[in-house]
Amino acid sequence: MAPATARGLSRRRRVLGDNLNAYGFLLAGIVCFALFSWYPLIRGIVLSFQQVNFVTAPDWVGGDNFAHLFSDPLFWTAWRNTLEFTAIALVLGYAVPFAVAVVLNELRHLKGLLRLAVYLPVMLPPIVVVLLWQYFYDPDSGLFNAVLSSVGLPTSQWTQSSSTAMVSLVLVSTWANMGSATIIYLAALGGIPGELYEAAELDGASLWQRLRHVTIPQLRFVLLVMLLLQVIATSQVFIEPYQLTGASNPDTITIMVLIYRYAFTVNNDFGLAAAASVVLFVVLGAFSALYLRITRERT
Repeated sequence: MAPATARGLSRRRRVLGDNLNAYGFLLAGIVCFALFSWYPLIRGIVLSFQQVNFVTAPDWVGGDNFAHLFSDPLFWTAWRNTLEFTAIALVLGYAVPFAVAVVLNELRHLKGLLRLAVYLPVMLPPIVVVLLWQYFYDPDSGLFNAVLSSVGLPTSQWTQSSSTAMVSLVLVSTWANMGSATIIYLAALGGIPGELYEAAELDGASLWQRLRHVTIPQLRFVLLVMLLLQVIATSQVFIEPYQLTGASNPDTITIMVLIYRYAFTVNNDFGLAAAASVVLFVVLGAFSALYLRITRERT
């Protein structure tokens, strides 16, 4: 065999080996996605058209689950509460991290320590955060009521009162998750050209004017993406209302808590829970499609 031919065969074998290795790693990822993402998704859609309680054999009921779902007043209550939670979270959980990021970006000292303090709650397990705030909110021996009593102010029922329960839940979620959003905003603020701020300062612009005419326009895309991600995340809130107010409280029950209630507490109907999950999937899928379209146009 000629040397050139031998080298060509050796090169093709090497390329083939590299391709096989690449496809092997790709196959492992596809199998993981198929088992843990695609199969549960397809299985959930199939369950939404069945009556399943794991006591009797699955029974195909067609659209009866969706008809039952849309006729259940608690379903619409859960959606109303979810939208209310999302709306309040957009005021607190969306605006507060941005304001904190702007303040941290303006500081000249202790920036690293303060950034660590802001991000620290993100590293705590969610159940630990909720249990900590459950102690804060305790109407008898909680920290918040103790502080209010010490300064002569009336105490509150916090999560037990219908007028304060939802805001109390949003405060927990905001404190637990604001670190990630703050870090993203800080990274985006670091990418704004310093010449824009220098020009604004030479023109005599105040901090508010620099924020309005320089910072916000430069971060318009990041703010929009974070808004969509905030809506998607808050629509799936579960642990805060479930742990702090329970699965049967009509003032704070969300769609995720209702799905759990359908499946594991009252109805034990996994088909009905799957139907509610499909509705949530469609709603979040619309927001996700909007997010992908915006990011694709940007890139």
